[in-house]
Amino acid sequence: MSNFRMAKSHSGGSCFTLAATEPQGRRGRGGVRVLAGLALAAALLAAPIGPVQAATESVAASTPAAAAITLPAAPQAAATAPSRPAAAPASAASGSAKVMLRLRWERVPRVIGRVDARSLGVVINEDDPYSVEVGEYYAARRQIPPEHVLRLRLPRHPRLSAGEAAQLRDTIERHFGADVQGLALVWTQPWAAECQSITSAVSLGLDADLCAHTCGKPAASRYFNSPSGAPWRDHSLRPSMLLAAGSVEAAKALVDRGLAADGSLGLRGALPVHAYYMVTNDVRRSVRAPLFPPPGVLRGVAVTTHVVPGDLPAGDDPLLLLQTGAPVLGGLERLNWVPGALADHLTSYGGQLSGHSGQTSALAWIDAGATASFGTVSEPCNHIQKFPRPQTLLLHYLQGASALEAYWKSVRWPQQGLFIGEPLAAPFARH
Repeated sequence: MSNFRMAKSHSGGSCFTLAATEPQGRRGRGGVRVLAGLALAAALLAAPIGPVQAATESVAASTPAAAAITLPAAPQAAATAPSRPAAAPASAASGSAKVMLRLRWERVPRVIGRVDARSLGVVINEDDPYSVEVGEYYAARRQIPPEHVLRLRLPRHPRLSAGEAAQLRDTIERHFGADVQGLALVWTQPWAAECQSITSAVSLGLDADLCAHTCGKPAASRYFNSPSGAPWRDHSLRPSMLLAAGSVEAAKALVDRGLAADGSLGLRGALPVHAYYMVTNDVRRSVRAPLFPPPGVLRGVAVTTHVVPGDLPAGDDPLLLLQTGAPVLGGLERLNWVPGALADHLTSYGGQLSGHSGQTSALAWIDAGATASFGTVSEPCNHIQKFPRPQTLLLHYLQGASALEAYWKSVRWPQQGLFIGEPLAAPFARH
């Protein structure tokens, strides 16, 4: 079993961690040992998709105890289309072999407050019927203050130019005051500005050098793993999320899921839910596997973590969180999503919402029943810093952070990453 506890960090502040005991198997000395169905010890470092540093970010252990499990080589899921050769570095896959992994719980700071309806700004494109109908529905359902709704006119194409993006960001920053800490952008396109996502272009501004080498290392987000519930006040940054879905009806269902999620989990007698971390045969897209949490039951919040082979989980466990690595996924609608569920897959073009990249887009998770997701809009290579860090995402969410905050805080280099979903969903919030 596992319980939450507060601990003092080396700097004297509070951090949030887990005290774990083994749910099954034998206790190993010095940490968690997982036999994974991948040649991770060598292939993660040798993959040409990204430099060595992309797969070797250190993990700070907070407790050495967890279960020892064996993962055979991951089978190819029947519902998942095979990887196809392509020019993009992220489209190649490798073979499998067993190797030891050490999975340990990380430490994250104690979260203080969160972005809620009183501190969220909503941006509506008056030239987009989807944006108008969904934006008005969202503002009414979430009871957004009228002065926190910005209506503007925006081109309706997938990518904005640098000039258009700069004008949009300037309009947003001039409109909203210091009380607005985060943003909901209500449209499905544009989803990019040059090579960056529209969410990062609005929240961070454009990086003039990134598009010359999209596999490069951009500046780290000052919001990564932050304890702040007021990012504009503390970091001069308003995280944004695209309130996007495949149709107006799907978007309204997404909004309703977000509302249903609030405060629904982690209570005595609440529904036990599951977080699945998939180890696939696609080595280049499974670089996050060494950062997965140890499998086991988190008793204090009624969440069970699983680290299993395959592209998608089998069975019908109620899903809170799912992370995998594959270019094309099918059968997402068969999964049993709970309101507030988060899901993403590590691949090159999950953030290209037009559906023409040859890869599954993040919209597929939303339309299948997830409440928030993430995907990159240009070739990022497999730097783990450009994708949601598994434990950072989970542990911030379990502390009551909103989907907007938990996703943004989990990505160190978010410039190419598109955050989509219902921003305020907060199933573990208590106020």
